[in-house]
Amino acid sequence: MSQPTAGLRYAYYPGCSLEAMAREYDQSVRAVCARLGIELSELPDWSCCGASSGHSTSRWLACTLAGRNLVLAEGMKLDIAVACPACYVRLRNAHHEMQRDNRLREELSSVMAVPYRAEYSTRHLLDIICHDVGLENLKNKVVKPLQGLKLAAYYGCYLVRPPELVAFDDPENPQCLDTLLDTLGAEVRDWSGKVDCCGGSLSLSKREIASHLVAELVEMAGRAGAEAMVTACPLCHANLEMRQTGADGDKLPVFYFTELIGLALGIAEARAWLGKHLISPSGLLASHGL
Repeated sequence: MSQPTAGLRYAYYPGCSLEAMAREYDQSVRAVCARLGIELSELPDWSCCGASSGHSTSRWLACTLAGRNLVLAEGMKLDIAVACPACYVRLRNAHHEMQRDNRLREELSSVMAVPYRAEYSTRHLLDIICHDVGLENLKNKVVKPLQGLKLAAYYGCYLVRPPELVAFDDPENPQCLDTLLDTLGAEVRDWSGKVDCCGGSLSLSKREIASHLVAELVEMAGRAGAEAMVTACPLCHANLEMRQTGADGDKLPVFYFTELIGLALGIAEARAWLGKHLISPSGLLASHGL
């Protein structure tokens, strides 16, 4: 028998997207963590991590923008839990840089007027649920299995790359999200596009490229038999919803993985989260009695 989770406390970094266009992701993260016994304490006065304009401008700027939040978490004596993969990579990268560059760490300490030792790390919520909560514990809490729901797990570019920074799953053929969705009772489809780029960073500057990449991903997922896609990235989610073409009935709904956990755990607020989507999943869910 699996043991109940205990002592799972993290400094929660929502990031900019979850405060704006992806509020349903933030809401589902908080509700699911509360149900699973993960205690999240939001970082006080957190600030933008710099993705992606900061790290493309200056190494120092990228490290200090993300590093400010690392200093705040160190003051709480907690690792950081983050849901956005772009934020995740920027925070992990800053921590890595600070560990190997004493001068940079001293500069950050000077800017913040607080000593920084780079002792606490950053974890993605998918990693925390799969490896700290444990999928057996998650399975024991499922009250509404997602039976019959055919899903394509979409990791995107940042969640498992670069492996020297993140390293909680295989960078070419990750399985953590697939296994989690299987634990919830869904039918997970194997497909080759799970780590391909959706063009999210080009969504404004090169819209035609982003639309082409999204069309390819949706086509591949559909050919694999998926009725919907599942992601852990707010930028991927927005891009996959906005860039699909055709009639509404031909579009694949896109879920945040925490929304599906919420549905399977019987969290009442889940319906409200799904109502914020550009492509409504209500018909698909109704067809499976969900």
